[in-house]
Amino acid sequence: MKKGFLALCLASLAAFSVACGADVNEGGSSSADSEDSNVIVMGTSADYFPYEFVDTANGDEIVGFDIDIAKQVAENLGYELKIEDMDFGSLLGALNAGRVDFVMAGMTPTEERKENADFSDIYFTAKNLILSKDGSLQSLEDLKGKKIGVQLGSIQEGIAQDQIQDAEIVSLNKIPEIIQEIKTGRIDAMVIEDTVAKKYLAQDSELTTFEIVDEEEAGSAAAFKKDDELRDKFNDELKKMMDNGDIEKLAQQWFEEEAEPAE
Repeated sequence: MKKGFLALCLASLAAFSVACGADVNEGGSSSADSEDSNVIVMGTSADYFPYEFVDTANGDEIVGFDIDIAKQVAENLGYELKIEDMDFGSLLGALNAGRVDFVMAGMTPTEERKENADFSDIYFTAKNLILSKDGSLQSLEDLKGKKIGVQLGSIQEGIAQDQIQDAEIVSLNKIPEIIQEIKTGRIDAMVIEDTVAKKYLAQDSELTTFEIVDEEEAGSAAAFKKDDELRDKFNDELKKMMDNGDIEKLAQQWFEEEAEPAE
């Protein structure tokens, strides 16, 4: 009986080891590099309409501009796409820990982020705005002494820190949280991308915006582990979609306006 119990324990241990090995490949490679797996895992933060958001009307499915691009690229590469939703500030950490194979979240490839990840080509460009419900806020000078909301870890957080002087920067995890803080008056304004702001401006006539003039071009790109061959494969398919007009069609569909696809 003891012998049978020991055999059962050894069998269970072996099964556990196999299961673990299926999730974490040797050398920390991504699951997309495994010959035994046809699943590719995308990390995102599904609070960034229309790039990625939860469609509550259709079973809480995560949909959006980035999602459609990722699905098409994954299909072209012969993978099944799995999506992991998490806070924006956790995405690159999850990537480098091997929990996801790549990241798409309307992410701008800043120099700081390039130290921890390799990026695809930029596939979409947009502008940044100051959004508030105070019509008197019309310039960066007007923001002195104000509380300015930003998404934690976002390019907008860096813009606020660099360009808005003598203001209190309030970093929160989710865009809807920041909008709610503005509506309740706990913060005065926020830095937000124009394509994302459009939804909230349409929902609330009290909200107003003005553009932040930035000489550096900002755009969205997918992030990969350093030296991951998947980046080059992804990039090849992304370029095809840009060249044949698929990216522009998706941008027009999701943003409902003239798109500015990257050249």
